[in-house]
Amino acid sequence: MKHMGHKTSKSFSNLQQRLDMSPQGAPATETIFKILKVLFSEQEAELVSQLPIRMFTLKKAAKIWQKTEEEARQILDALADKGLMVDIAEGESKRYILAPTMAGFFEFSIMRTDGKFDRKLLSELFHQYINVEDKFLKQVFTLEPTIARTFVIEESLAPKEAMEILDYEKARKVIDTASCITVGICYCRHKMEHMGKACDKPQDVCLTFNNCATSLSDHGIAKKISKEEAHKVLDRSIEEGLVQIGDNVQEGVSFICNCCGCCCEAILGYKRLGYLPKINTNYYPVVDDGKCTGCGLCAVKCPVDAIKIADKTAIIDIDICLGCGVCRRYCKFDSIEMKRRDKTMFVPKDAFKRFILEAINAGKLQNLIFDNYNLWTYDVFRKFFGIILKLKPAKRLLVDEQLQSKFLQNMTKLYGKFNKKVKVRDYSHPEMKGK
Repeated sequence: MKHMGHKTSKSFSNLQQRLDMSPQGAPATETIFKILKVLFSEQEAELVSQLPIRMFTLKKAAKIWQKTEEEARQILDALADKGLMVDIAEGESKRYILAPTMAGFFEFSIMRTDGKFDRKLLSELFHQYINVEDKFLKQVFTLEPTIARTFVIEESLAPKEAMEILDYEKARKVIDTASCITVGICYCRHKMEHMGKACDKPQDVCLTFNNCATSLSDHGIAKKISKEEAHKVLDRSIEEGLVQIGDNVQEGVSFICNCCGCCCEAILGYKRLGYLPKINTNYYPVVDDGKCTGCGLCAVKCPVDAIKIADKTAIIDIDICLGCGVCRRYCKFDSIEMKRRDKTMFVPKDAFKRFILEAINAGKLQNLIFDNYNLWTYDVFRKFFGIILKLKPAKRLLVDEQLQSKFLQNMTKLYGKFNKKVKVRDYSHPEMKGK
């Protein structure tokens, strides 16, 4: 098969198509095939292209591949060693899921320090695919719900505002409740370093949590640390003026990045796409004109250029402001106060609900439901559902309502049978009631 005038083997073409079936996707360009050829062998590409989008067992992989369980285990472990697969221990067994592209194996491959990959080459390819080309950027950064959200600096809040903050809005609460924590190399600044464009902010500040952290630690991709050490990483990052951007879920947060405005993919993408989609906190800064001297320090520190100085006063564009609290922290004259927004941003209960909602809104739910790629009949069903989900909004309304109720409930029940630890949960958003 040919792409952009270059011949691509069927294995890598199948892998790209498999990745593109997920909500994030992996649009076909010459660059993505170059990336995949660095990360996967030809055999790995063909095998991974057959795997489900959803979490699966060793037995499932062995059956799909027509291999023994021991053979399948060795292949999956090798993929996890490269950060391409995430494995989750359950007693003496494991469950597996292919890591997503962003907030996934793109980052994990750069985080490795053992020479397994050519990180300079990967950095150049990732820069081309994400920062120069726009197909992938538009696809991944316009997902609904978004894959990431900003965390407010808790110390920037006045006592009254601090009383209203919800637990899932607190980066420190994520640390305190995590079952496992790791710290790794910042993908964004490390990538920019290989491009000769990195800033002087620290790189060893990328935090991962819970099952994802356990997998990264087990496979030598990130270093396991204590809660106390994680708080110190957060303290250091705040001191450096970095913004905390993390997993857009209420429960089971898997990552918090400490981001700068010049290297961070999330912030660069946010600005490049016209300050969309909204990844802000539930807070915004208010300037006291009587105290503000117009020194401009807040404007310099703002990661998204939301602050301008006019008539010796800071003017903040609330529409593009992240509500991170960095400006409040740096104000020497106590002229900025953080206020809570009237409307609370929607944050999915957990990664499972977010994934399904993303699939629905991206018109890809059929790929999640019918994900046995070896069966021709499932291909028919995927195409059928794909047509439904691409209807115009007015015609899709009734379908969406049914999908987001019946399918979400049924898929949750199915997932609960698969993973006995997961119960059918109440996915309501109680903190938004009365807002």
